[in-house]
Amino acid sequence: MEKMVILDRDGVINHVVDDDVTTVDGWDPIPGSIEAINRLKKAGYLVTIASNHTGIARGLYTEEELQAMHEKMQRMLATRGASVDGIFYCPHGPEANCICRKPKPGLLFKIAREFGIDLSQTPLVGDNISDIQAAKMANAKPVLVRTGKGEYVMQHFPEALDVPVYDDLAHFVRETLRRK
Repeated sequence: MEKMVILDRDGVINHVVDDDVTTVDGWDPIPGSIEAINRLKKAGYLVTIASNHTGIARGLYTEEELQAMHEKMQRMLATRGASVDGIFYCPHGPEANCICRKPKPGLLFKIAREFGIDLSQTPLVGDNISDIQAAKMANAKPVLVRTGKGEYVMQHFPEALDVPVYDDLAHFVRETLRRK
């Protein structure tokens, strides 16, 4: 069975501005994140993204604009000879009460089905309490980064205290590959 790392996007791979990234120009990678994904890929990991995008439901951007942001990220990865294996997202707002919106585990179950992976062996790296909750509900391994909302989550959510914490995605990847 292949090894996979599932990543949240905003706050883990890219900076977050005012709770959401709404334009391609506004999509700005956190230093070291593109290189970290490249290192995972070179080490033989599958890398997928599981991300909430309520901005679509709120009319802040379209699915086409979201795709353009993802294409920008994939182009940055391609210059290093890497890519993300799958991008899964929820376009709904909280009021939709859908199974795909984190903290519910629907996106993670979809990834597991599509790639045939064992979620109990798969980290979900996130910066929000909803990432931790989704990972726990799916029996995946929750991981928190301090970037994005990570520091806030550490200070305000006791359920985050038993989760491994890393400075950023690059730090998580360095430690993961060192233990390999």
